[in-house]
This record gives sequence, structure tokens and C-alpha cells, in this order.
Amino acid sequence: MPQSPMQANINIDILRVTPLRGPNIWTYRPVIEAWVDIGELENHPSNTIPGFYERLTALLPGLIEHECSPGVRGGFLQRLQEGTWAAHILEHVCLELQNLAGMRTGFGKARSTSKPGVYKIAFRTRHEDVGRAALEAGRDLILSAIQDTPFDMAATVQKLTDMVDDLCLGPSTAHIVDAATARRIPSIRLTSGNLVQLGYGGAQRRIWTAETDQTSAIAEEIASDKDLTKSLLKSCGVPVPYGELVRSADEAWEMAQDIGLPVAVKPLDGNHGRGVSLDLQTEADIRAAFDLARVHTSGRSVIVERYIPGTEHRLLVVGKKVVAAAAGETLWIAGDGQHTIDELADLQINIDPRRGRGEEFPLNVVVPSDDGEVTLELKRVGLTPQSVPASGQKVLIQRNGNVKFDVTDKVHPSVAHAAALATRVVGLDIAGVDMVLEDASKPLSSQRGAVIEVNASPGLLAHIKPSNGNGQPVGRAIIDHLFSEGHDGRIPIVGITGTQDTGRIARLIAWLVHISGKHVGLACSEGLYLDGRQIDARNSANWEAGQRVLINRSVQAAVFENPGTVILGEGLPYDKCNVGVVTDVSWNEGLGAFDINDDEQTYKVARTQVDVVLPSGTAVLNAADHQAVEMAELCDGKVIFYGLNADHPAIAAHRETGERAVVLQGDAIVLAQGSQVVASLPLAGLTPAKAAKPEMVMAAVAAAWALNIPIELIGAGLRTFESAPKKTPY
Repeated sequence: MPQSPMQANINIDILRVTPLRGPNIWTYRPVIEAWVDIGELENHPSNTIPGFYERLTALLPGLIEHECSPGVRGGFLQRLQEGTWAAHILEHVCLELQNLAGMRTGFGKARSTSKPGVYKIAFRTRHEDVGRAALEAGRDLILSAIQDTPFDMAATVQKLTDMVDDLCLGPSTAHIVDAATARRIPSIRLTSGNLVQLGYGGAQRRIWTAETDQTSAIAEEIASDKDLTKSLLKSCGVPVPYGELVRSADEAWEMAQDIGLPVAVKPLDGNHGRGVSLDLQTEADIRAAFDLARVHTSGRSVIVERYIPGTEHRLLVVGKKVVAAAAGETLWIAGDGQHTIDELADLQINIDPRRGRGEEFPLNVVVPSDDGEVTLELKRVGLTPQSVPASGQKVLIQRNGNVKFDVTDKVHPSVAHAAALATRVVGLDIAGVDMVLEDASKPLSSQRGAVIEVNASPGLLAHIKPSNGNGQPVGRAIIDHLFSEGHDGRIPIVGITGTQDTGRIARLIAWLVHISGKHVGLACSEGLYLDGRQIDARNSANWEAGQRVLINRSVQAAVFENPGTVILGEGLPYDKCNVGVVTDVSWNEGLGAFDINDDEQTYKVARTQVDVVLPSGTAVLNAADHQAVEMAELCDGKVIFYGLNADHPAIAAHRETGERAVVLQGDAIVLAQGSQVVASLPLAGLTPAKAAKPEMVMAAVAAAWALNIPIELIGAGLRTFESAPKKTPY
């Protein structure tokens, strides 16, 4: 009888962790691949461990949502009860821990290796460090559930949540990136912050939360100077409150009397409503408000302006139109005769789940004792944050900064016009326009209303997750602003995998694309190239070099050599390609390090290149390799076969359906479609080295043909290609 795991010396050893940053043998998305040795647990599936199911599901009740192979809710729990192994369980636990930390993921797989007890698991993660931490925590959680020992779930989830908050894209940026993904626009995170590239090479755009590469630095400076902004808006007919700059508390009081009470006092270059005081009617309040505003301005000047009664509104303008609008509310607390104002803020205001200290919360936590504006508001009625209001006494806490009610569908066209005009006057492409309005649904001319601020890099959460009303698709609006209809930020990309002269094929394809008039980036085993000029002689057939090509704004097309070891160890550097070339499916010793030991497994590696071909793209396949031929049915796009034998059955059948092929006939490379010969390129016109390897040339010709490069240019490129690279002088 096998020994119980409760008594055995059990463990789960994590042998290897590999972040696959691009499309890979598992999936199209980045994943963590881990090799784990479950040791003695190989002899103890989940249904043989007393109490394990109950303990695991008590720790992670969300596992009921995992469908697993049965494909239904509770499918994974069914597998647990029937009996499954620790590696498979670890995969699901890693996913669920990330979900609990606020990073929704769903893909995972587990597969045995050639060594008993050792498994490969892969699971989706949006950040490598979070994935690694989830893997370690998942292993500890499973062992705790097996051995019936304590496990601090709250602390584990909090640690992972903190990592997600610190390391992953902020919610506003992630919302925009998700909108790009929905339009099949690729993205690359350029920093550990929120700077993201959308698209590749010369077709790319960049965002930094709600700023774009079209956001003018001059416009940002104008927006940060509230007095200059008001002056420009007023000159262009945008309603603004009358006001003037002052440099002392004495001047502030004098100006307030000239303007007429009540007034508002605000910093010259503040933001997010900090240092703003409203509805001021006494000299003492105005002097205190001046001092507060000075704290939040970089200069010495403060604005005193006419106070406009109404409700604060934030209108989000993208391009030339308002895409979202939210209204605010004043914040009050009700005294109970027992608690201080600080305590009442926690009990009555901060309990709102939409309030928090992180970027993911649309509203901030209110701490009266730490907020100068609130303290000033309280002082005006003879209170402090430590005061205990009488039971039923209402106390005003905040007049602004609580924009949370969606009113997008109610905004009157004249109000939207004023906001859009204000944005254009300042010169911003995306702006948050703050307006005070009596009613956003009424014409601006029929009410007291004005633009009080125009903000660069506006917050988006009030529109994405309003407290009341529907969230607005502001990310989609920003993407549509950056990319016109029909444009997806892509450049022509060619990927090559196999073992037959793939580096030289990549160089030849890059040359053919270059002479067609495009600036070409190339990453291959023979180096890193731009327009046929070698800029790095090191082996550049890897993910990092590929990324260097894709972030280069001068690159209009790109070619990549992708050995099987790169697909297995790093993932492809791009998400999709226009042309995917497979020269052969041949096992080599390097694949053995990844436990790829036979033709069937090698096929799964090579097919990754075909899996990522766009529906509008083409797979170029060597007809002489039967496994490469089998990949034709996997391609979402078209297929071009190439081969030395024009009568090869695969080529013949392909041509019978009217499709394309590149074959050798006599002493010429022939491009054929169906029964028609499109062109013939004599081998006699090539150098002896190229003529000696017609298959290499045919693969490159087929790729160029797939990119619609004119036949005349393909022929010229074959004649002018130089095997010896030109190096960039340093």
C-alpha cells in the first residue's frame, strides 16, 4: 500500500522559470513557463489526499469558476475530485491568486515531460514579477493544503495586490491598451511606468496615460498657467470667470472687493483641484485661502476670481469632441454627537468602495486633518477636524473634487462646443475641461456657466468607473483619435523559422523589401541590420533584438529569424506577421534542452510561426518537408509553397485550386499561380553562391511575392544582394 503523502517527505520543487514574452508554443500571449518536480506527489493524485479538496477550496473558493477541460463552471473542481496531479493544480492556483490580486487572467496548461514527476506548466500573467511571486505562493499554498498547516491567505493576496499596483499598468493606461487590443493594434510597454507604444516601427503611436505623442508641450505649459489659459479662452469667446493675479494676502482682499463677493481663490499652476477655495465672503477666509493656494503653486502668484455658483463638471475632450462628461457633488457629513469630523469622514464618506489611495480608485480618501481645503472650510464655520458636531448637524466637507456622476448623454451641444473650443484654444489633443454649470442639459446661454480649468493629462477613472451611470468607452475614443479607421499601427513583418539557411534567407528577404522603397529592420543570426547595413554583428535572432527593431520609428518593415530555441525560450518578438516562412521541421540538439525530443514535438514548435500569420497574410512553406506542408491548413491567411520539384503532389494540388507556388523549372525560378506562369527568374543572372542554393532563393522570392513586391524589383534585388554585410562606421 503506498505511503500517505501526509507522512511522506513531500515537496514541489520549482526547477526552472522562463518568462515567454511573446507568442510561443503555448499561446499567443506572454506566459510564465515553469518546470516543476512534484516528487512523491506523482504517486498521490488529489483524490487520494484526505481533506485536500476541502482545504484547497476553502482557501480559494473562486476555483469554482475555472472551467478546465470539462469546459463548464466547476470543471476544475470536478477534476480535483476525480484525481489530478499537483502540477495541474499549481497552474490553476497561480491563475486564481493573480485574479484575487486584481490581475484577471485565464489561460493555463500543464504537460508532463520525459522525466517522471517533472512537469511543464504555463500560465498567463501580465507582469513577470507578479507571475513569479504567484508561482512561489501557489506552491506554498498547495503544500499547506496537503499537509493541513496554516496559510496566511490575506497576507499573500495583499502582497500580490501591492505588486500589481506597483508594477502593472495603471487602470487608465490599461483601459486604453485594452481598447487598442480590441482593434488588433499591438502594444509594447516602453518603461516600468505608463509609457506605452501602440503599433510597430514607423506606424507606432505613443501614450502616457491620457497624454499622446500629439500632446503639445507648449499646450501643456499653457494649461498649467491658469491665468494665461483664461486670457486665451476669453479672447476666443469661451465664458470664463473674471479674475486677476495677486501676490499677497492684502492684494487678494483688495481684488475680492473689486470683483465683488463671493470669490474663489486658486493656485496659478495647481492641478487636481489642490489649493482651490470657493464661495469666500470674508476677509479672514480670503487671506487663509491665499496662504493655502500659495502652498500649491510653484510661483508667488495666486488667482482671485468671481465665484460662479453651480455644480462642478468634468468634460473629457478627445480630438475635437466631448466623449464623456461627469458631474460632481458637494460632500457633507452628519454629526452624531459622539465622533469627530475626522472619524465621521471615515464612517460616512470613505466607506464608499470607489474611494481609495491608489490610481485604480476614481475618488480620493478624505482626511480632513490632512487637507488644507477641508480645514479651511471647517474653520469658516468655527470647526476643526477634531470637533464633534452635534447629532443631526450637517457639516460641509468639500465643495469640489468629487466628480463621479456620468452625465455624458445629458450634455447640451452648446456646453460640449464650449469645452471642445477651450481644448482647441489651449492646443491640447486630449483635455479634461472643468466647467461650473447649473444644468449640463441646458444651453450655456441660458445659465450662469463658465470654464474654470483646462487640464492636460486628465484622469479617466471618473469616466471609466463613475459612481452612478454607465462607464464610457474613453479608451476606444482615444484609440480612434490616434488611429483612423482601417489603420492598425502595423508594418509589414516577415518571420522565418527552420534550420536551412534561415539567417541568409532573412537577409535576402530584408534586401528585397529594402529595394522596394522601405526602411527595413532585420534581426537574425548574422546580426542586427537597418537598410542592409549591419549595426550589431552579434547573433540577433532573439526577442530583445527584435524589440529594438520594432520600437525604431524609422523602420517601415521588419524581418526576423526565429530559431526554435527562441520560440521555446523567449517567444516571438511580435504578435502577428504578414509572412511566416517555414524552411523545414527538423529536430536539433538545442531543442533537447527544452525537452523537445521528437518530430511531433518539433512540429509544435515550428507551427508557432504559422499560427501568428495574419488573416491577410501568407505562410511560405517548403513543399519538400511533409510536416511543413501539414501546416498549410493551420494558416489563417494564404499559402505559397516552394520547392525544387515542380510536380510535387502538394504543389500540384495547391496550384489546381488557383493558389501560388514558386518552383524550379530548368535553369529558372518560376512564379506560378494556378496553371499560369507569372514570371521566370533565370538562375544564370545570380551569383554562383546564390545559384547553388535555389531553395534559399525561392523561399526569399516567395516571401517578397507575398508582400506584393513587383517582380522586376525582386529580380533586381537578387542580382544586387551582397552576402558580405556593410557595417555602420562608429
